[in-house]
Amino acid sequence: MTPQPTLTPDNTGSAPTRVAEALCVDAACSGNPGKMEYRGVHIPSGKQIFHFGPAFGTNNIGEFLAIVHGLALLKQRGREDMTVYSDSFTARTWVNKKKCKTTLERNEKTAPVLDLVARAEAWLHNNTYNNKVEVWQTDIWGEIPADFGRK
Repeated sequence: MTPQPTLTPDNTGSAPTRVAEALCVDAACSGNPGKMEYRGVHIPSGKQIFHFGPAFGTNNIGEFLAIVHGLALLKQRGREDMTVYSDSFTARTWVNKKKCKTTLERNEKTAPVLDLVARAEAWLHNNTYNNKVEVWQTDIWGEIPADFGRK
């Protein structure tokens, strides 16, 4: 029996290539919910482009906000040619649907981050962008450069 090739995430048998210049985003949360923060890091320079938090929220909310923050900043800077990488399937789905499907209940602690979510959703509904939002291939490329390193 001939062994079958191991297929990579793009199912072609060849490793997907990473673009040379991009914005990588990631979030971290201590507890769920808990103290959440997110950031965007430029590759290849490794420079932190933005950082938010801590605020009381969830990791998925942070990942969603990080993508939208990145898209808005790149649009503002005229860099709609730059890819945004995220390792969060949930956040990328929420961005594509323009809706953060969090189950986090609104209360005094969560109101500030949920207000940011509402602003991010409004931005997505009221703006267009040409940036690709792609999956960061952690198993091939290693940890996303925006990772907080707290696993």
